Amino acid sequence: MNNFFILSDALDYIESNLKSELNQQEIAEHCGCSLSSLQKMFRYAFRIGVSDYVTRRRLTCCARELISTSKSALDIAMDWGYNSPEVFTRAFSRVWGESPAVFRKNRRFSGLFPKFEIPKNEKGVFDMTELHRKYVISELYDYLTANRGAWLIGFDIKHLVPINEISTKAGDIAIRDSLKRIEEAAEENMLLFRIGGDEFVLATGSADPAVADAIMEKVLRRNGEAFEWEGRQIPLSLYAVKFLIPDRSIRYGELFTEIHQTLNSVK
Repeated sequence: MNNFFILSDALDYIESNLKSELNQQEIAEHCGCSLSSLQKMFRYAFRIGVSDYVTRRRLTCCARELISTSKSALDIAMDWGYNSPEVFTRAFSRVWGESPAVFRKNRRFSGLFPKFEIPKNEKGVFDMTELHRKYVISELYDYLTANRGAWLIGFDIKHLVPINEISTKAGDIAIRDSLKRIEEAAEENMLLFRIGGDEFVLATGSADPAVADAIMEKVLRRNGEAFEWEGRQIPLSLYAVKFLIPDRSIRYGELFTEIHQTLNSVK
């Protein structure tokens, strides 16, 4: 159980210091454990290294500022610890697949890599069965409580594990391309959330099921389209299902279960 508290503490410390020059030893010392122990726990729990997680969280925050503020890319880069526009552009392009300038012009969704979460069960105890690749969804939860009766669309990547077995970099491209397909099908005022390693939710804001059906059709029409990775064409397909925000109170801890059960119904 102590490992869960260490991981939770590490996640919170990282989040509070993303604009600082974080290093893994500093995080481990804050959590009162050895660096090797933190690295092993982090990779076991989240299947990603500490440094890679920090980089992705930082660049996700940069992306949000690019589309939600008028700050220059240079100012954003400097604010988040990148000491030159060239370094920032290279790092940003590795994560997002395009330059900050192109991203700002064409994209609306910035939540590629939300903060990891260690879920708790209904008794408030850390739940090992729900540990892997879950994200903080407080923003989605707030949306649900304020928009009962509107339709959500859940998406799940088909066969992401075999793609990751080819290369985790290929898996990263699959996630980016999936999000882009959803974003391109969605209307401008809709909200897109990543809630798990391969799971996404689009909040339509509409009570008309035909709106959700039309978006699903646009996304699923592209199933089987391939993306390229090192000269190899890899087909990419998604599951999709719509569900109505329940007209009742729902606990935050129940939200993942509700969404997962709905997505699993179409697999």
